[in-house]
Amino acid sequence: MSNDDGKKTLGVRGGGSRPGNVKQSFSHGRTKNVVVETKRKRVVVPKTGSGKGGSNPALGDPARRPKGISDAEMERRLKAVQAAKAREVEEAAQREADEKAREEERQRRREELEQKEREEREREEALKAKAEEEERQRREAEEAKKAAAEADKAARAAPAAAPGEDANRGAKPAGGRLKSAPTNDRNNSNDRDDRGGRGKGRDDGRRSGKLTLNQALSGGEGGRQKSLAAMKRKQERARQKAMGGNQQREKVVRDVQLPETIVVSELANRMAERVADVVKALMQNGMMVTQNQTIDADTAELIIEDFGHKVVRVSDADVEQVIDAVEDKPEDLQSRPPVITIMGHVDHGKTSLLDAIRNAKVVAGEAGGITQHIGAYQVTTESGAVLSFLDTPGHAAFTSMRARGAQVTDIVVLVVAADDQVMPQTIEAISHAKAAGVPMIVAINKVDKPDANIDKVRTDLLQHEVIVEALSGDVQDVEVSAKTGQGLDELLEAIALQAEILELKANPSRAAQGAVIEAQLDVGRGPVATVLIQNGTLHQGDIFVVGEQYGKVRALINDKGERVQEAGPSVPVEVLGLNGTPEAGDVLNVVETEAQAREIAEYRQHAAKDKRAAAGAATTLEQLMQKAKDDKDVSELPIVVKADVQGSAEAIVQAMEKIGNDEVRVRVLHYGVGAITESDIGLAEASGAPVLGFNVRANAPARNSANQKGVEIRYYSVIYDLVDDVKAAASGLLSNEIRETFIGYATIKEVFKVSNVGKVAGCLVTEGVARRSAGVRLLRDDVVIHEGTLKTLKRFKDEVSEVQSGQECGMAFENYDDIRPNDVIEIFEREEVTRTLA
Repeated sequence: MSNDDGKKTLGVRGGGSRPGNVKQSFSHGRTKNVVVETKRKRVVVPKTGSGKGGSNPALGDPARRPKGISDAEMERRLKAVQAAKAREVEEAAQREADEKAREEERQRRREELEQKEREEREREEALKAKAEEEERQRREAEEAKKAAAEADKAARAAPAAAPGEDANRGAKPAGGRLKSAPTNDRNNSNDRDDRGGRGKGRDDGRRSGKLTLNQALSGGEGGRQKSLAAMKRKQERARQKAMGGNQQREKVVRDVQLPETIVVSELANRMAERVADVVKALMQNGMMVTQNQTIDADTAELIIEDFGHKVVRVSDADVEQVIDAVEDKPEDLQSRPPVITIMGHVDHGKTSLLDAIRNAKVVAGEAGGITQHIGAYQVTTESGAVLSFLDTPGHAAFTSMRARGAQVTDIVVLVVAADDQVMPQTIEAISHAKAAGVPMIVAINKVDKPDANIDKVRTDLLQHEVIVEALSGDVQDVEVSAKTGQGLDELLEAIALQAEILELKANPSRAAQGAVIEAQLDVGRGPVATVLIQNGTLHQGDIFVVGEQYGKVRALINDKGERVQEAGPSVPVEVLGLNGTPEAGDVLNVVETEAQAREIAEYRQHAAKDKRAAAGAATTLEQLMQKAKDDKDVSELPIVVKADVQGSAEAIVQAMEKIGNDEVRVRVLHYGVGAITESDIGLAEASGAPVLGFNVRANAPARNSANQKGVEIRYYSVIYDLVDDVKAAASGLLSNEIRETFIGYATIKEVFKVSNVGKVAGCLVTEGVARRSAGVRLLRDDVVIHEGTLKTLKRFKDEVSEVQSGQECGMAFENYDDIRPNDVIEIFEREEVTRTLA
């Protein structure tokens, strides 16, 4: 690059240059030029080293100033140069400060590392000193033990010496080793050691050679080494003895967890007692067991009490106690949104009402597809109340949740069309809501239609014991129109009012608990469950157990399809991270460790498997009758009735109400018109009842569900047959009456002893008849001394079934031989009379 004078200038163009950045200075003659690079061009600014106070001779001398540069331009360039120098100074100061801070940080880390190394060396030295002290104590104990053994050996060898032997035979010779009697094998081995034999140099206390009877009886050096703990106990006993008595330590009373069965060694371990003492206590109680044998809980409880400990009975089901360990305090409870399920007939605008509420009240965006996928969503009313809605799960799912103990729904909204009447599915919804014990709100839909008759709907509801507020009842009713949006605000406010009355609260600070609304196996994401949180807060990463499955929360997705980190009470979320697909209504509980979750899930799987294997079809009429006989507390026979027309259904229900007495009665859980559906099967399973169909049949899903759940379906076309079967089943709840009928007497004339038979009584039938299959009583002086059955009944040498009055016969009793002449045999028959309902 050259300047205007044609003279070359040196300039190095570099990356990251800024306007006014000084690149290089050089001298040309007496003038010092400065190269300045700006955004658009690169210029050379002449500068002299002289000039005090910021003066520059080039400004006043045009001959020394580059051509074409004015005073103002020259002043601007000089200011740029000064600014660049100031920035350089600032950057240098900043670099120096940063370097100083880094040096301080390195110094601090170096000091911390040295401190840690110093602490580690001190700890290692302390451990080393402790180990050396223990080793020293052990050597001292071994030396004391050896000295005691040698003294004992010398004392035993002294009486064995001959009277004329040298008295100094047992003295210590110059070799430094104690000599003993030559007859002792152990001493002989020691002599071999002194002679440099096989065991030479073995001064570590180990036994050399074979163990002989003398060595075993003498208990010399060949014995087993005592542990350090034994030596410490010995020193403690010696110290207490020196202090003037043996002080007994205070016994520690422990709470011993006792399962149904336990191994003896494990029982001793839990009590912190010696296994030998526990085995001895069991032998004193008459049980010859070893430490590896199993004893029952009752025996173990006696042993635990004998040792002075406390018994805590546990069972396999106690693994689930970790779930119920948290108790909510009243001050921790906070208000939660209510959960609303909308139910009703399929043609009464239920889906339209859901869509109208969702489109009108969803705060952020359209969530139609997400809502249908997740099955639940939340809306906010104008007053600010948050409501959680469940897309109608169907009556079967509603009942299955209740059957599994998941009371998900807080409020049921019953949708009834104003231009129609109360339909069969509406009646089913009423039955389900009553069975679940949740409050109802009646939404009378389609009030905008010309043929709407609201009063008729309210009157029809009276037949099913649903009295609305318009008729002075306690059930709220709201007139709505899903098409025009009329009454939607009033419906939401009615729900909010009902929720306020219920005072729904939950503790968001505890471990989460929720219920599965639906679950599916997604190809890309694996098992996915839609869970409605009921209590606590579910966080990402929590370990949980749900039904027979368990897992760890990998992701939470809310009703808008967004990933969230946590979900509080009454919030529906999709949960990813399960090891299997749970069932609708299963309860989700968060536990502390994965081992606990796996243990609970395995216990539930085994329990469900045993229940399915043992129960089978547990709700047939015959099994209900047998169960009623075994269980005296059963006093009701529940049934579900479906008929072809309303008149037949009402007639059947009236006939059912007449069956029964003070001991038993028939309870109709639900009756309706139409085919038997999955809803009826679910209700029957939850209550343990059969389903009776009159001139109707079950659809295919209902038949499959009944086969899976073991619910019996019976079809009838004659109403009297149905009534008779139910009456017979209810009669099975009554205990049978036992009647005894006297049929004859026989007198024993002589008693004979027959080989392979025993004593046989020679009898004369004095009254009635004697039968082989009848029961007998032996009377002696009119006192009953035995009651049983006959082993044999013979006439001459032939076995006969009965003997008439006035004839002789031979009788032998089953498992009884104490018979004498002149005893009287009473013969009778028993029969069970089944009690029936009138």
